[in-house]
Amino acid sequence: MKSFYVTTAIDYVNGSPHLGHAYEKVLTDVMARFRRQLGDSVHFLTGVDEHGQKVQASAKQRGIPPQQFCDEVSQEFRALLPKLDISNDDFIRTTDERHKRVVRAVLQQLFDMGEIYKAEYRGFYSTRQEQFLQEKDRNPDGSWPELFGEVTEIVESNYFFKLKQYQPWLVEFYEKHENFIFPAFRQKQVVEFLKEPLNDLCISRPRERLEWGIPLPFDEGYVTYVWFDALLNYYSAVADKPGIWPATWHVIGKDILVPPHAVYWPIMLHAAGLPLPQGIVAHGWWLQRGAKMSKSTGNALNPLDLVAEFGADAFRYFLIREMNVGQDSDFTREQFLVRYNSELANNLGNLVNRTLNMTTRFAAGNVPDADAAAEDELEKNLRALWSRTRDEFIPLCEGFQFHTALERAMVFLTETNAYIEKRAPWKLGKSVEAKDQALLRTALATMAEALRLAVALIQHVTPASSAKINAVLGYTPGAVWRDELNWDGRLAGRKVEGALVLFPRPAPTEKTPAAKA
Repeated sequence: MKSFYVTTAIDYVNGSPHLGHAYEKVLTDVMARFRRQLGDSVHFLTGVDEHGQKVQASAKQRGIPPQQFCDEVSQEFRALLPKLDISNDDFIRTTDERHKRVVRAVLQQLFDMGEIYKAEYRGFYSTRQEQFLQEKDRNPDGSWPELFGEVTEIVESNYFFKLKQYQPWLVEFYEKHENFIFPAFRQKQVVEFLKEPLNDLCISRPRERLEWGIPLPFDEGYVTYVWFDALLNYYSAVADKPGIWPATWHVIGKDILVPPHAVYWPIMLHAAGLPLPQGIVAHGWWLQRGAKMSKSTGNALNPLDLVAEFGADAFRYFLIREMNVGQDSDFTREQFLVRYNSELANNLGNLVNRTLNMTTRFAAGNVPDADAAAEDELEKNLRALWSRTRDEFIPLCEGFQFHTALERAMVFLTETNAYIEKRAPWKLGKSVEAKDQALLRTALATMAEALRLAVALIQHVTPASSAKINAVLGYTPGAVWRDELNWDGRLAGRKVEGALVLFPRPAPTEKTPAAKA
């Protein structure tokens, strides 16, 4: 089997999970489930970043040890995963001994190679971003961008990694690997960034200023800079698992692409003699009416509120259907409900209940065999649409165009419901003519098969609902997913349940728009 190792960024434990965290987990889970369906050997890593000045300050403010603070907050992130039906294989914490051991080994290796040196630093420091700043980071008017928070000028001795000597290598790497970063325009931004000279990277903090970190193996008076620590988690989690590294894809938010993941990280790996991954997927931000969500502005959404109200599958579906991977997208409750009502309740849910109801009503609950002689253009057109949908769907998902793939699946579901309207099984059921009864059996078989196939397409996005639909169809999918996409009438003779309510429609209110037609 082909190895597919995929990770999320590790979440900083200085606050509770928000919508951005939830989206990244769901997106990566969809990628992992899709690759499992294709038969790959998947390893899916997520976790938390627990060191640094902000964590130390937050713990001090609460009057508890940093480790206790991390234990509490990291549990919030861990608890989010099953609620979103995330199928991760591992969860790493940067306070894990397995991680500390690898970080210290890499630091010692680079120090022994002469790639790390000690020098005095004089300059500006952002506590919020936990990074040193340069004059070029200022706004044109001389002020510091808001994202840096309070900026102070400091002078102190620290250890530095010889980052700038690798700049020519990194520029050449991006020239040779034009598709390393998805989407492509993000890589162009990185290339533009690299047109400016890099400085060596400060990789330590003196312990009198920061206690909460991994001590440098060659000088216990210093701890490791949080980014040099955190970026090694992708490797440290699998360092003792042969055949997994190098990774396939790393899924991160666009705000931590440059410089951490697109500059520091590849250089660190290269300097340590570790092979680089296949690439990075940098997703966009969720906005609310054009503005970035944040706690400070009071427009942040708690993802678990919607999950509790509508279920994990509806939430997962909206995130993947709404956002074009790599672009920003708006998230409003109103738009969520439009998709929920029109696509999940009125389209998929409606087809489920029509299929179960009519099979129970007209065939004693047993899916009949289709009568090939009774088929006409309606059945042939639907089968032709299925062939086009299936053939387009897989390449779209392989190219991370999950939103378009779901749109294709919804078109197929819409046309299946339109087929039912045109074929009108409820009318055929009233006829005693043999040809009408043959057409009725064919219609019921066609409905059931179209539903089975649509579910096979979207099961990596809506796993729980897909399992429920297969169960009420009396069907257990086979081990080879591609074989599940063949229209072959394999449900014939299956006993179906009478009904299944998957996506109950919320009662309309002033804040609940009616579903789109």
